[in-house]
Amino acid sequence: MDEKTEAPRNPGWVQILLIGRNPKRTMLRAAITASVMLLVFHGALLPIRVEGISMLPTYQEHKLNFVNRLAYLFHEPRRGDVVSVRTSGKSIMFMKRVVGLPGESIAFKGGRLMINSNVVPEPYLKYPSNWELPPRQLGLGEYYMVGDNRTMPPELHTKGVVERRRILGKVLL
Repeated sequence: MDEKTEAPRNPGWVQILLIGRNPKRTMLRAAITASVMLLVFHGALLPIRVEGISMLPTYQEHKLNFVNRLAYLFHEPRRGDVVSVRTSGKSIMFMKRVVGLPGESIAFKGGRLMINSNVVPEPYLKYPSNWELPPRQLGLGEYYMVGDNRTMPPELHTKGVVERRRILGKVLL
């Protein structure tokens, strides 16, 4: 009997281009990559779009940014951090800057941020403001948030006390 033995075929250039020389290894790599991307973009990194002018000029309206949800695993939010704050519902969030920390007294006098009656420098502000807001004592687990665009009247600006549990993470870009 005459048995024909086939020589191993070399993959064609199309196969090499699309799935590589070893399809099993390529599928494994694709599965790992897809899993990591799913974990990162639906777990650790949360994409958000800036709507509104309260963070101008630091963050432009309609731009895409990412929130690092792991940023505060080992430390609490710090003054000056730009964070994402969940308000109500799953998709409604604010992007604000942390200016007041738990236990502090916060006020605005002549447009200047006052913490425990001391002026705090804010190098991220580009335009002066004339805000006058009376002192407010923050409780434990409370942070005071405000946007960078202080040229807006305080009545039109979404600002104020936020509980720690509502802070999702730190904005990356």
